[in-house]
Amino acid sequence: MESMNVQFSEQYDVIVVGAGPAGIGAAVAAGRGGAKTLLVDQCGSVGGMSTVGLMSHFTGTVGNRIYREILDRAKETYFYDPGEDVFIDPELLKIVYYQMLEEAGGTVLLYTFVCDAVMDGHTVRGIVCENKSGRKIFRADVVVDCSGDGDLAYRSGAAYSEGRDTDGKMQPATLMFKVGGVDMERACLPGSFETLVPTEKGELQALARKHLPYPAGHVLLYRSPVPGVVTCNMTNAVGIDGTKAEDLTRAEITCRKQMIPIVKFLREFAPGYENCYIVSAASLIGIRETRHFKGVKTLTEEDILQARQFEDAVVYGAWFNFDVHNIAGAGLDETGLQRDFPQAKEYTIPYGCLVPEKIDGLLLAGRNISGTHMAHSSFRAMPICVATGWAAGTAAAIAVQQGIAVRSVSPAEICGRETAK
Repeated sequence: MESMNVQFSEQYDVIVVGAGPAGIGAAVAAGRGGAKTLLVDQCGSVGGMSTVGLMSHFTGTVGNRIYREILDRAKETYFYDPGEDVFIDPELLKIVYYQMLEEAGGTVLLYTFVCDAVMDGHTVRGIVCENKSGRKIFRADVVVDCSGDGDLAYRSGAAYSEGRDTDGKMQPATLMFKVGGVDMERACLPGSFETLVPTEKGELQALARKHLPYPAGHVLLYRSPVPGVVTCNMTNAVGIDGTKAEDLTRAEITCRKQMIPIVKFLREFAPGYENCYIVSAASLIGIRETRHFKGVKTLTEEDILQARQFEDAVVYGAWFNFDVHNIAGAGLDETGLQRDFPQAKEYTIPYGCLVPEKIDGLLLAGRNISGTHMAHSSFRAMPICVATGWAAGTAAAIAVQQGIAVRSVSPAEICGRETAK
Protein backbone atom coordinates (compact mmCIF):
# COMPACT_ATOMS: atom_id res chain seq x y z
CA MET A 1 0.00 0.00 0.00
CA GLU A 2 1.33 3.43 -0.90
CA SER A 3 2.16 5.81 1.92
CA MET A 4 -0.41 8.52 2.51
CA ASN A 5 0.46 12.06 1.52
CA VAL A 6 0.14 14.69 4.23
CA GLN A 7 -1.30 18.02 3.12
CA PHE A 8 -0.01 21.15 4.82
CA SER A 9 -3.05 23.36 5.26
CA GLU A 10 -3.72 26.82 6.61
CA GLN A 11 -2.08 28.59 9.52
CA TYR A 12 -4.46 29.69 12.27
CA ASP A 13 -4.01 31.81 15.34
CA VAL A 14 -6.04 29.41 17.48
CA ILE A 15 -7.23 25.85 16.91
CA VAL A 16 -9.91 24.40 19.18
CA VAL A 17 -10.11 20.61 19.31
CA GLY A 18 -13.58 19.35 20.22
CA ALA A 19 -16.91 21.12 19.62
CA GLY A 20 -18.73 20.21 22.83
CA PRO A 21 -19.84 22.91 25.29
CA ALA A 22 -16.23 23.75 26.20
CA GLY A 23 -15.22 23.92 22.54
CA ILE A 24 -18.14 26.20 21.71
CA GLY A 25 -17.09 28.55 24.51
CA ALA A 26 -13.45 28.48 23.43
CA ALA A 27 -14.05 29.02 19.69
CA VAL A 28 -16.56 31.82 20.24
CA ALA A 29 -14.26 33.60 22.71
CA ALA A 30 -11.16 33.26 20.49
CA GLY A 31 -13.04 34.49 17.43
CA ARG A 32 -14.52 37.44 19.26
CA GLY A 33 -11.05 38.23 20.54
CA GLY A 34 -9.87 38.77 16.97
CA ALA A 35 -8.06 35.45 16.51
CA LYS A 36 -8.29 33.49 13.27
CA THR A 37 -9.88 30.37 14.72
CA LEU A 38 -10.49 26.78 13.58
CA LEU A 39 -12.88 24.48 15.47
CA VAL A 40 -12.43 20.76 14.71
CA ASP A 41 -14.65 17.86 15.76
CA GLN A 42 -14.98 14.20 14.82
CA CYS A 43 -18.80 14.24 14.99
CA GLY A 44 -21.19 15.38 12.29
CA SER A 45 -22.45 18.35 14.27
CA VAL A 46 -21.39 20.69 17.03
CA GLY A 47 -22.46 20.53 20.67
CA GLY A 48 -20.99 17.26 21.88
CA MET A 49 -22.96 15.79 24.75
CA SER A 50 -25.35 18.75 24.87
CA THR A 51 -26.68 17.90 21.39
CA VAL A 52 -25.18 14.81 19.71
CA GLY A 53 -25.12 13.01 23.06
CA LEU A 54 -28.80 13.89 23.79
CA MET A 55 -28.02 15.16 27.28
CA SER A 56 -31.35 16.00 28.86
CA HIS A 57 -30.49 19.27 30.55
CA PHE A 58 -27.92 21.79 31.67
CA THR A 59 -27.28 21.07 35.32
CA GLY A 60 -25.23 23.09 37.76
CA THR A 61 -24.47 26.74 37.11
CA VAL A 62 -21.67 29.22 36.53
CA GLY A 63 -21.32 32.99 36.70
CA ASN A 64 -19.41 33.59 33.44
CA ARG A 65 -21.64 35.41 31.00
CA ILE A 66 -21.06 33.08 28.05
CA TYR A 67 -23.34 30.46 29.62
CA ARG A 68 -26.11 32.98 30.24
CA GLU A 69 -25.75 34.20 26.66
CA ILE A 70 -26.29 30.68 25.34
CA LEU A 71 -29.45 30.37 27.43
CA ASP A 72 -30.72 33.80 26.39
CA ARG A 73 -30.14 33.07 22.71
CA ALA A 74 -31.69 29.62 22.99
CA LYS A 75 -34.92 30.59 24.74
CA GLU A 76 -36.98 28.60 22.28
CA THR A 77 -34.83 25.49 22.71
CA TYR A 78 -35.38 24.85 26.42
CA PHE A 79 -37.53 25.59 29.43
CA TYR A 80 -37.00 25.77 33.17
CA ASP A 81 -38.69 23.42 35.59
CA PRO A 82 -39.53 24.59 39.12
CA GLY A 83 -36.14 23.26 40.29
CA GLU A 84 -34.40 25.51 37.73
CA ASP A 85 -32.94 22.74 35.59
CA VAL A 86 -32.68 23.75 31.94
CA PHE A 87 -34.01 21.08 29.57
CA ILE A 88 -32.60 21.00 26.06
CA ASP A 89 -33.99 20.66 22.55
CA PRO A 90 -30.77 19.36 20.94
CA GLU A 91 -31.64 20.13 17.32
CA LEU A 92 -32.51 23.75 17.98
CA LEU A 93 -29.51 24.19 20.27
CA LYS A 94 -27.21 23.13 17.43
CA ILE A 95 -28.53 26.02 15.36
CA VAL A 96 -27.85 28.48 18.19
CA TYR A 97 -24.28 27.20 18.44
CA TYR A 98 -23.75 27.56 14.68
CA GLN A 99 -25.08 31.12 14.78
CA MET A 100 -22.69 32.08 17.59
CA LEU A 101 -19.72 30.49 15.82
CA GLU A 102 -20.53 32.19 12.52
CA GLU A 103 -20.89 35.59 14.18
CA ALA A 104 -17.54 35.11 15.93
CA GLY A 105 -15.91 34.56 12.56
CA GLY A 106 -14.41 31.13 13.12
CA THR A 107 -14.12 28.18 10.75
CA VAL A 108 -15.80 24.88 11.66
CA LEU A 109 -14.48 21.55 10.34
CA LEU A 110 -16.59 18.48 11.17
CA TYR A 111 -16.15 14.76 10.43
CA THR A 112 -12.48 15.25 11.25
CA PHE A 113 -10.44 13.14 13.67
CA VAL A 114 -7.44 14.74 15.34
CA CYS A 115 -4.78 12.05 15.45
CA ASP A 116 -1.57 13.78 16.53
CA ALA A 117 0.07 16.98 17.74
CA VAL A 118 2.63 18.96 15.77
CA MET A 119 5.43 19.54 18.27
CA ASP A 120 8.48 21.76 18.45
CA GLY A 121 10.23 20.44 21.53
CA HIS A 122 7.74 20.94 24.38
CA THR A 123 5.60 23.39 22.42
CA VAL A 124 2.45 22.51 20.46
CA ARG A 125 2.54 24.09 17.00
CA GLY A 126 -0.53 22.52 15.42
CA ILE A 127 -2.55 19.37 14.82
CA VAL A 128 -2.50 16.39 12.50
CA CYS A 129 -5.99 15.31 11.50
CA GLU A 130 -7.69 12.79 9.23
CA ASN A 131 -10.93 13.07 7.25
CA LYS A 132 -12.38 12.13 3.88
CA SER A 133 -10.14 14.73 2.24
CA GLY A 134 -7.07 12.92 3.53
CA ARG A 135 -4.50 13.61 6.22
CA LYS A 136 -3.83 17.29 6.92
CA ILE A 137 -1.67 19.42 9.16
CA PHE A 138 -3.07 22.66 10.53
CA ARG A 139 -0.65 24.96 12.31
CA ALA A 140 -1.54 27.41 15.07
CA ASP A 141 0.03 29.69 17.65
CA VAL A 142 -2.22 28.18 20.35
CA VAL A 143 -4.25 24.95 20.50
CA VAL A 144 -7.09 24.57 23.01
CA ASP A 145 -7.92 20.96 23.88
CA CYS A 146 -11.66 20.67 24.52
CA SER A 147 -11.87 17.02 23.48
CA GLY A 148 -13.08 15.77 26.86
CA ASP A 149 -10.48 13.02 27.00
CA GLY A 150 -7.62 15.41 26.30
CA ASP A 151 -6.58 13.51 23.18
CA LEU A 152 -4.40 16.29 21.78
CA ALA A 153 -2.85 17.01 25.19
CA TYR A 154 -2.09 13.30 25.54
CA ARG A 155 -0.35 13.22 22.17
CA SER A 156 1.66 16.29 23.09
CA GLY A 157 3.14 14.43 26.06
CA ALA A 158 1.34 16.40 28.78
CA ALA A 159 1.39 14.66 32.17
CA TYR A 160 -1.89 13.13 33.35
CA SER A 161 -3.53 10.54 35.55
CA GLU A 162 -6.66 8.50 34.88
CA GLY A 163 -9.82 7.98 36.93
CA ARG A 164 -9.98 8.17 40.67
CA ASP A 165 -6.85 8.92 42.61
CA THR A 166 -6.63 5.60 44.48
CA ASP A 167 -6.88 2.99 41.72
CA GLY A 168 -7.48 4.72 38.38
CA LYS A 169 -11.00 3.36 37.95
CA MET A 170 -13.40 5.59 36.05
CA GLN A 171 -17.07 6.46 36.23
CA PRO A 172 -19.41 4.38 34.03
CA ALA A 173 -20.55 5.29 30.52
CA THR A 174 -24.14 6.01 29.49
CA LEU A 175 -26.03 6.20 26.21
CA MET A 176 -28.89 8.68 26.56
CA PHE A 177 -32.19 7.93 24.83
CA LYS A 178 -35.68 9.40 24.61
CA VAL A 179 -39.08 7.77 25.00
CA GLY A 180 -42.37 9.11 23.67
CA GLY A 181 -45.99 8.36 24.50
CA VAL A 182 -45.59 9.45 28.13
CA ASP A 183 -48.60 10.70 30.07
CA MET A 184 -46.95 13.80 31.51
CA GLU A 185 -49.77 14.50 33.95
CA ARG A 186 -49.05 11.20 35.71
CA ALA A 187 -45.39 10.66 34.86
CA CYS A 188 -42.82 10.29 37.62
CA LEU A 189 -39.57 12.13 36.96
CA PRO A 190 -36.90 11.03 39.44
CA GLY A 191 -33.99 13.37 38.80
CA SER A 192 -31.43 11.90 41.19
CA PHE A 193 -30.38 8.49 42.46
CA GLU A 194 -31.63 9.53 45.89
CA THR A 195 -35.14 10.34 44.65
CA LEU A 196 -37.48 7.59 45.85
CA VAL A 197 -40.74 6.98 43.98
CA PRO A 198 -43.43 4.95 45.82
CA THR A 199 -45.74 3.07 43.44
CA GLU A 200 -48.45 0.44 43.85
CA LYS A 201 -45.90 -2.23 42.96
CA GLY A 202 -43.15 -0.94 45.23
CA GLU A 203 -40.48 1.76 45.37
CA LEU A 204 -39.26 2.42 41.82
CA GLN A 205 -35.50 2.56 42.46
CA ALA A 206 -35.67 -0.73 44.39
CA LEU A 207 -37.70 -2.31 41.60
CA ALA A 208 -35.08 -1.17 39.07
CA ARG A 209 -32.28 -2.81 41.04
CA LYS A 210 -34.31 -6.03 41.07
CA HIS A 211 -35.61 -6.16 37.50
CA LEU A 212 -33.14 -4.33 35.24
CA PRO A 213 -30.14 -6.23 33.83
CA TYR A 214 -26.83 -5.45 35.55
CA PRO A 215 -25.09 -3.03 35.40
CA ALA A 216 -28.28 -1.02 34.74
CA GLY A 217 -30.46 -0.66 37.81
CA HIS A 218 -31.42 2.94 38.55
CA VAL A 219 -34.14 5.30 37.33
CA LEU A 220 -33.27 8.80 36.09
CA LEU A 221 -35.96 10.44 33.97
CA TYR A 222 -36.11 14.03 32.74
CA ARG A 223 -38.78 16.00 30.91
CA SER A 224 -38.00 17.55 27.54
CA PRO A 225 -39.33 20.58 25.63
CA VAL A 226 -41.33 18.16 23.45
CA PRO A 227 -44.75 17.17 24.87
CA GLY A 228 -44.96 13.52 25.88
CA VAL A 229 -41.21 12.92 25.45
CA VAL A 230 -38.89 12.07 28.35
CA THR A 231 -35.11 11.62 28.31
CA CYS A 232 -33.77 8.46 29.98
CA ASN A 233 -30.41 8.45 31.74
CA MET A 234 -30.64 4.78 32.67
CA THR A 235 -28.23 2.75 30.54
CA ASN A 236 -24.97 1.87 32.25
CA ALA A 237 -21.64 0.35 31.20
CA VAL A 238 -18.94 -0.18 33.84
CA GLY A 239 -15.23 -0.91 33.50
CA ILE A 240 -15.00 1.36 30.47
CA ASP A 241 -11.86 3.26 29.50
CA GLY A 242 -13.16 6.00 27.24
CA THR A 243 -9.71 6.45 25.66
CA LYS A 244 -9.88 2.98 24.05
CA ALA A 245 -11.94 2.28 20.93
CA GLU A 246 -12.56 -1.31 22.03
CA ASP A 247 -14.09 -0.13 25.30
CA LEU A 248 -16.18 2.54 23.58
CA THR A 249 -17.55 -0.11 21.23
CA ARG A 250 -18.36 -2.40 24.15
CA ALA A 251 -20.10 0.45 25.98
CA GLU A 252 -22.17 1.33 22.91
CA ILE A 253 -23.36 -2.26 22.44
CA THR A 254 -23.96 -2.85 26.16
CA CYS A 255 -26.07 0.28 26.54
CA ARG A 256 -28.13 -0.28 23.40
CA LYS A 257 -28.95 -3.81 24.52
CA GLN A 258 -30.27 -2.40 27.80
CA MET A 259 -32.73 -0.02 26.13
CA ILE A 260 -35.48 -2.57 25.40
CA PRO A 261 -35.47 -4.04 28.95
CA ILE A 262 -35.57 -0.49 30.32
CA VAL A 263 -38.62 0.41 28.22
CA LYS A 264 -40.35 -2.81 29.28
CA PHE A 265 -39.56 -1.96 32.90
CA LEU A 266 -40.97 1.55 32.55
CA ARG A 267 -44.17 0.24 30.95
CA GLU A 268 -44.71 -2.21 33.78
CA PHE A 269 -43.63 -0.24 36.83
CA ALA A 270 -43.44 3.53 36.16
CA PRO A 271 -46.67 5.54 36.40
CA GLY A 272 -47.38 7.42 33.17
CA TYR A 273 -45.10 5.25 31.05
CA GLU A 274 -47.53 2.42 30.26
CA ASN A 275 -47.50 3.23 26.53
CA CYS A 276 -43.98 4.61 26.15
CA TYR A 277 -41.72 3.74 23.22
CA ILE A 278 -38.21 4.59 22.02
CA VAL A 279 -38.08 7.80 19.98
CA SER A 280 -34.35 8.26 19.51
CA ALA A 281 -30.98 7.42 20.99
CA ALA A 282 -27.75 9.37 21.11
CA SER A 283 -25.12 8.80 18.43
CA LEU A 284 -22.40 9.70 20.93
CA ILE A 285 -21.78 7.57 24.03
CA GLY A 286 -21.59 9.59 27.23
CA ILE A 287 -18.13 9.31 28.82
CA ARG A 288 -17.94 10.91 32.25
CA GLU A 289 -14.29 10.54 33.12
CA THR A 290 -10.95 9.60 31.61
CA ARG A 291 -7.73 11.65 31.81
CA HIS A 292 -6.99 14.32 34.41
CA PHE A 293 -4.09 16.46 33.21
CA LYS A 294 -1.50 17.97 35.52
CA GLY A 295 -1.66 21.72 35.34
CA VAL A 296 0.16 24.60 36.96
CA LYS A 297 -2.59 24.36 39.58
CA THR A 298 -4.93 21.50 40.52
CA LEU A 299 -8.50 22.00 41.74
CA THR A 300 -9.39 19.75 44.70
CA GLU A 301 -12.59 18.69 46.41
CA GLU A 302 -11.59 20.85 49.38
CA ASP A 303 -11.44 23.89 47.12
CA ILE A 304 -15.05 23.17 46.14
CA LEU A 305 -16.31 22.33 49.62
CA GLN A 306 -14.76 25.54 50.97
CA ALA A 307 -16.03 27.54 47.97
CA ARG A 308 -12.51 28.88 47.57
CA GLN A 309 -12.21 32.21 45.79
CA PHE A 310 -8.88 32.19 43.93
CA GLU A 311 -7.18 35.50 43.18
CA ASP A 312 -6.34 34.25 39.68
CA ALA A 313 -9.81 32.83 39.01
CA VAL A 314 -11.08 32.86 35.43
CA VAL A 315 -14.20 30.78 36.13
CA TYR A 316 -16.43 32.08 38.89
CA GLY A 317 -19.87 31.48 40.37
CA ALA A 318 -19.51 27.74 39.69
CA TRP A 319 -21.73 25.26 41.48
CA PHE A 320 -22.54 21.59 41.16
CA ASN A 321 -22.53 18.61 43.50
CA PHE A 322 -20.15 15.64 43.63
CA ASP A 323 -21.86 13.65 40.89
CA VAL A 324 -19.90 10.39 41.15
CA HIS A 325 -21.76 7.50 39.52
CA ASN A 326 -21.21 4.02 40.92
CA ILE A 327 -17.99 2.71 39.43
CA ALA A 328 -19.07 -0.91 40.00
CA GLY A 329 -22.76 -0.80 39.07
CA ALA A 330 -25.95 1.24 39.13
CA GLY A 331 -26.74 4.30 41.20
CA LEU A 332 -24.63 6.77 43.12
CA ASP A 333 -21.10 5.90 44.21
CA GLU A 334 -20.49 5.78 47.96
CA THR A 335 -18.31 8.88 47.59
CA GLY A 336 -20.92 10.83 45.63
CA LEU A 337 -23.22 13.50 47.04
CA GLN A 338 -26.25 14.78 45.17
CA ARG A 339 -29.30 15.70 47.24
CA ASP A 340 -27.25 15.89 50.45
CA PHE A 341 -24.38 17.90 48.98
CA PRO A 342 -23.38 20.25 51.83
CA GLN A 343 -21.97 23.14 49.82
CA ALA A 344 -24.44 25.83 48.81
CA LYS A 345 -21.84 28.45 47.92
CA GLU A 346 -20.27 29.01 44.52
CA TYR A 347 -16.60 28.27 43.83
CA THR A 348 -13.99 29.49 41.36
CA ILE A 349 -11.42 27.85 39.09
CA PRO A 350 -7.94 29.40 38.73
CA TYR A 351 -6.26 29.94 35.38
CA GLY A 352 -3.48 27.52 36.31
CA CYS A 353 -5.92 24.59 36.03
CA LEU A 354 -6.17 25.33 32.30
CA VAL A 355 -2.40 25.55 31.74
CA PRO A 356 -0.45 22.26 31.37
CA GLU A 357 2.48 22.06 33.75
CA LYS A 358 5.21 21.58 31.14
CA ILE A 359 3.70 21.87 27.64
CA ASP A 360 3.54 25.26 25.92
CA GLY A 361 1.25 26.44 23.14
CA LEU A 362 -1.58 24.42 24.68
CA LEU A 363 -4.56 25.13 26.94
CA LEU A 364 -7.04 22.74 28.53
CA ALA A 365 -10.80 23.27 28.82
CA GLY A 366 -13.80 21.20 29.80
CA ARG A 367 -13.62 18.05 31.88
CA ASN A 368 -9.92 17.46 31.12
CA ILE A 369 -8.60 20.44 33.12
CA SER A 370 -6.33 19.88 36.11
CA GLY A 371 -8.36 18.55 39.03
CA THR A 372 -8.79 15.58 41.33
CA HIS A 373 -11.27 12.79 40.72
CA MET A 374 -13.79 14.27 43.17
CA ALA A 375 -13.40 17.85 41.97
CA HIS A 376 -13.83 16.61 38.40
CA SER A 377 -17.24 15.14 39.30
CA SER A 378 -18.38 18.72 39.88
CA PHE A 379 -16.62 20.80 37.23
CA ARG A 380 -17.53 18.33 34.45
CA ALA A 381 -21.04 19.86 34.45
CA MET A 382 -21.72 21.47 31.06
CA PRO A 383 -22.23 25.09 32.21
CA ILE A 384 -18.84 24.99 33.95
CA CYS A 385 -17.25 23.39 30.88
CA VAL A 386 -18.60 26.25 28.73
CA ALA A 387 -16.96 28.73 31.11
CA THR A 388 -13.56 26.99 31.11
CA GLY A 389 -13.75 26.98 27.32
CA TRP A 390 -14.52 30.70 27.24
CA ALA A 391 -11.57 31.42 29.55
CA ALA A 392 -9.17 29.31 27.48
CA GLY A 393 -10.33 30.83 24.18
CA THR A 394 -9.99 34.35 25.58
CA ALA A 395 -6.51 33.57 26.92
CA ALA A 396 -5.48 32.11 23.56
CA ALA A 397 -6.56 35.26 21.71
CA ILE A 398 -4.69 37.47 24.18
CA ALA A 399 -1.53 35.37 23.82
CA VAL A 400 -1.65 35.69 20.04
CA GLN A 401 -2.30 39.43 20.09
CA GLN A 402 0.47 40.16 22.58
CA GLY A 403 2.93 37.61 21.24
CA ILE A 404 3.36 35.91 24.60
CA ALA A 405 3.14 32.36 25.93
CA VAL A 406 -0.27 31.26 27.20
CA ARG A 407 1.16 30.69 30.67
CA SER A 408 2.13 34.37 30.75
CA VAL A 409 -1.40 35.67 30.10
CA SER A 410 -2.85 37.68 32.97
CA PRO A 411 -5.97 36.11 34.54
CA ALA A 412 -7.17 39.62 35.34
CA GLU A 413 -7.01 40.53 31.66
CA ILE A 414 -8.98 37.39 30.75
CA CYS A 415 -11.77 38.42 33.12
CA GLY A 416 -11.47 42.01 31.96
CA ARG A 417 -12.29 40.95 28.41
CA GLU A 418 -15.62 39.65 29.67
CA THR A 419 -16.57 42.75 31.66
CA ALA A 420 -15.58 44.96 28.73
CA LYS A 421 -18.19 43.40 26.44
